[in-house]
Amino acid sequence: MPLEGSVAVAVERQAGARLRLGVPVTLLVVAGAGWWWSFRMADDMPGVMDPSMADMAMGHSLSLLAFTVAWVAMMAAMMFPAISPVVRLYGLAAAKGRVAPLPFFVAAYLAVWGAMAVPSYVAWQRLEAPIAGGASWAGRLAGGVLLTAAVWQLSPLKSVCLRHCRSPLSFFMQYGSGAARRFGAFRMGAAHGLFCLGCCSALMAVLVAMGTMNLAWMAVLTGLIFLEKTAPSGERIAVVGAAALACTGVLLLLRPALITTLT
Repeated sequence: MPLEGSVAVAVERQAGARLRLGVPVTLLVVAGAGWWWSFRMADDMPGVMDPSMADMAMGHSLSLLAFTVAWVAMMAAMMFPAISPVVRLYGLAAAKGRVAPLPFFVAAYLAVWGAMAVPSYVAWQRLEAPIAGGASWAGRLAGGVLLTAAVWQLSPLKSVCLRHCRSPLSFFMQYGSGAARRFGAFRMGAAHGLFCLGCCSALMAVLVAMGTMNLAWMAVLTGLIFLEKTAPSGERIAVVGAAALACTGVLLLLRPALITTLT
């Protein structure tokens, strides 16, 4: 092999090694920043246990812009560890010049989830004080959302979306056409974001119903999302998650006052 070829191969291998380490580390750093920001937002919004303070709680509600920033930070915290395989694969292709730079792919993914901030904000404004005050209807609503999420976990559409999320190479081969251009890369990231939305939208509804800035529920749902997308038995874990969601939902329907304990 000519010297120039050997150098090129060595440089490519070094770049690949850096990406294999750098991409997951970067995603974990961003996820860590998301968790840090979520902790800050949770501290800024203490629970209001007295229903008579509901009006005061609403007065301290975040603006849509501030909520959107917090929501995107939460999505980065919860989703980035689970999507690291596809991002790492895309990064390797980007290093070889086969696709557009990685930020275009990731930006589209975040844009899809960022769009969900608006309906989540509306729901959060309506539910913040009732959840904190232990309103019975809020407990029953949360129970209904949990049961709906359990059914969604077992649905065929969830299975289709989960298979795409669990097979980065298959997704890349199906949706990588045109990714060498920036718009194509953005479109590919949006496609992956939509599949992820199909997987996890019901779980995000659970998060909103149980108190959007609830760190304990964030941690539980993050663990479920990570395992069902990356563990060898991820599809079975999704079924186990459905059973846990269903049991909790039934409990809240029977005893809605438990909403204050669970949040």
